Amino acid sequence: MNPKLKLLKFIGLLSAVACLSATTDAEASKGALQRLPDWLNAHVGAGSGEIAPKVLERARALYLEQISQGKVRNACYFAMDATRPNDLTDGPSGGRFYIICEAEQSFQAISSGHGGGRNLPGGANFANGRQCAKNFGNAFNSNLTAGGAYLTSEIKTSFKGYYNVSSKQDAFLTRSFVQFDGIGETANARQRAIGGHASALVSGICMMKNPNSPFADRDGYVPRGKLITYAGGRSDGCTSWSPSETPQVLSVVKDNPTTLYIYPESKDIAAVSQAVAAGQSPSRLGLYWNPSCLQEIGAPKFWAKETLEPIIAKYGQDHPAPPPRPVPICKGSP
Repeated sequence: MNPKLKLLKFIGLLSAVACLSATTDAEASKGALQRLPDWLNAHVGAGSGEIAPKVLERARALYLEQISQGKVRNACYFAMDATRPNDLTDGPSGGRFYIICEAEQSFQAISSGHGGGRNLPGGANFANGRQCAKNFGNAFNSNLTAGGAYLTSEIKTSFKGYYNVSSKQDAFLTRSFVQFDGIGETANARQRAIGGHASALVSGICMMKNPNSPFADRDGYVPRGKLITYAGGRSDGCTSWSPSETPQVLSVVKDNPTTLYIYPESKDIAAVSQAVAAGQSPSRLGLYWNPSCLQEIGAPKFWAKETLEPIIAKYGQDHPAPPPRPVPICKGSP
């Protein structure tokens, strides 16, 4: 069958299924599992590279909803389980960012970083470790991951700087950024500059004379530093993928938006925290959190923007940033 006809037929089928919405969360969950095709159901679980049932159910429901509303026509959709350990794709627990293309019967789990948060002495400590995320939130300047529904939007590519690859050769880094538009609790994603990008940057910048570079400033200088890749590391609240896997993600959404569902939402965090505080097992109550990360963090916390933004603003007033310094000229550069 022609690939385009196959895609249209598949989207039409999904649209019809989306109209058969359940009346309760429990029924929706049960119905979603029953409707899963066998090939996709084989990827559901808690093992390495697998996706938790609740994460897939919600990601698929969001995708079906947006398909039925005509907002998305992409044959693929994304999901992320931010309760899982932050491992590399070939790590012990596998990746936690999922690329699901049902028309092609394709499922892939890749690595993805979570928001590192911040520690504001005298204000609040909402920092996260590298392996497991304890703190989540949607506050501006919080550097936290906010779970919930997103739509991918435009892709912007920017120059980050030159770096050394050998004693006689430099290369340069450009990094593409996929803007996310949030829905509901994540509606301020664009304001927060939340999106997805490769986990790579150029650090320790100095200015090097290179007037022939297309990236040179009016004085003929370009930034130069050291290439840092941090796959398996933390971000400023964005979704970060390994540099080797980023091109695949970009190819899925270039000029073709799709949905991204990030678990957990604030309601999940509240329910799990309450269960832990009461000495109960979240899983026995029908709640989901990755067990190894729950053991590490104790209990998760959601920082609502209404609570956290005033704290961040006051800290900024009490600790103003020093005036910016000019970037130094690289040694040996005229």
